[in-house]
Amino acid sequence: MTQTANLSATGFDLTPPDEAERRRIEADLSREERDVLLHHGTEAPFCGGLLGEKRPGVYCCRLCALPLFRFETKFESGTGWPSFYAPIDPAHIKGVEDRSYGMRRVETRCARCDSHQGHVFPDGPPPTGLRYCINSVSLEFVGKGEPLRDPLKRGDGLA
Repeated sequence: MTQTANLSATGFDLTPPDEAERRRIEADLSREERDVLLHHGTEAPFCGGLLGEKRPGVYCCRLCALPLFRFETKFESGTGWPSFYAPIDPAHIKGVEDRSYGMRRVETRCARCDSHQGHVFPDGPPPTGLRYCINSVSLEFVGKGEPLRDPLKRGDGLA
């Protein structure tokens, strides 16, 4: 049965991967990527490969490649994880209440594949006042002008 496309305001297909697509895109994850993306783990602070990334481009979901954040919204939070004050499109990120470890937080997940990205906190800079604290291992960086990876064959374009 063919699914009808569920497009975001920025034109990306948010239709979740079907079971076969999910198996295929999960197959090449490393152990750390699997732990964070699929099992809601966290990488160690100040160890992620994208913490110091400053080039123009976009940060996409490592699992399904949906663009999540623009480089212009990245800022140095001092927390040890890449931090952003706004997603590319609010429809690309979903928030889920997280009461683990005796805390009350909002977990951020990719709206297309439901993979764990990190958490959002209300202590970020203007204009939003939000800090999306995201695991580097949950993201892949695509430089400006480079083609976006398209593991679900949805034809979503350039960074």
